Amino acid sequence: MIPVNEPLLDGNERKYLLECIDTGWISSEGPFLKKFEEEFAKRVQRKYAIAVCNGSVALDAAVVALGIGAGDEVILPSFTIISCAAAIVRAGAIPVVVDSDAQTWNMDLSKLEAAITRKTRAIMIVHIYGLPVDMGPLLEIAKKHNLKIIEDAAEMHGQTWMDRPCGSFGDISTFSFYPNKHITTGEGGMILTDDPSLADKLRSLRNLCFAPPRRFVHEELGWNFRMTNLQAALGVAQLERLELFVERKRRMGGLYQSLLKDTPGIQLPVAETAYAKNIYWVFGVVLDDTVPFDAEEAMKRLAAKGIGTRPFFWPMHEQPVFHKMGLFKESSMPVSERIARRGFYLPSGLALTEEQIVESATALKQILKDHN
Repeated sequence: MIPVNEPLLDGNERKYLLECIDTGWISSEGPFLKKFEEEFAKRVQRKYAIAVCNGSVALDAAVVALGIGAGDEVILPSFTIISCAAAIVRAGAIPVVVDSDAQTWNMDLSKLEAAITRKTRAIMIVHIYGLPVDMGPLLEIAKKHNLKIIEDAAEMHGQTWMDRPCGSFGDISTFSFYPNKHITTGEGGMILTDDPSLADKLRSLRNLCFAPPRRFVHEELGWNFRMTNLQAALGVAQLERLELFVERKRRMGGLYQSLLKDTPGIQLPVAETAYAKNIYWVFGVVLDDTVPFDAEEAMKRLAAKGIGTRPFFWPMHEQPVFHKMGLFKESSMPVSERIARRGFYLPSGLALTEEQIVESATALKQILKDHN
């Protein structure tokens, strides 16, 4: 089986992990944490970076740090991972979803302003699968309506919008370091901001809101969202090779594009827009309506040929857990619904070889040919 993802850990990862063990710095304090935060902030052109234990809790902390709570509305794409909407709901706020653009799979900005009400406090943007949201018009809308921006750049390590780093746009921005990301720490995340008061708030929330003068006397409730020095050591080693990883991913995506171009029955990712080149975090495809089976069936057929795949996100407005809360029951998002049912991605990990890409593309063309 060709795995859908396998990380590349052949740099200084082992060396730095052994250094942690040899020095005893294995918990949530240690020199690699400070180095990782400082180096990551520099890469994303941010003043402050706060390392946390995963990308989902980064969103939780971001929403709370901005003072978003009961009765507030936050706009986000319906087509995203559940962590985004969950962070809003956990804060007592109301998620308001917007459909996707059929080509880029990002939020359809032409529908954004219609979702804004007097209760709207923020827009949570999510860059999807390899292409960033077109930040120019989004920033104009946010400024016009005086809205905060939470930027989920979990999938965008090394990506830019008009040569400006993704992760540099939000009042607060977040990243994930899950094993399928360009940079991995196993589990892990990063929160970034240029606001010193927000940075202080985020550090406090990450660390149970411990505060002087008495450590165990608390004025606020926080979480233990701390990253370990072991995780940060992995992150430092990975960050050293980010440019190589980006180049490798784009080369992999380009090979898939050349192998699958003109293949009937599928929509391929957009390779380039006016504001960004695809970074191919994953190589997603969407089945045309002419194909008589859906993504789930296509994935089963590919698995039978030894090809690992993964489905696209399932839209927030169709999540049973939110329906039980009375959310989204009358919502219709046709683009999100369609790509969720007909979209999936092929093996895309950094350790993938050219031979495996060829085998994966060949298998996909074969199952499409078989139906014809």
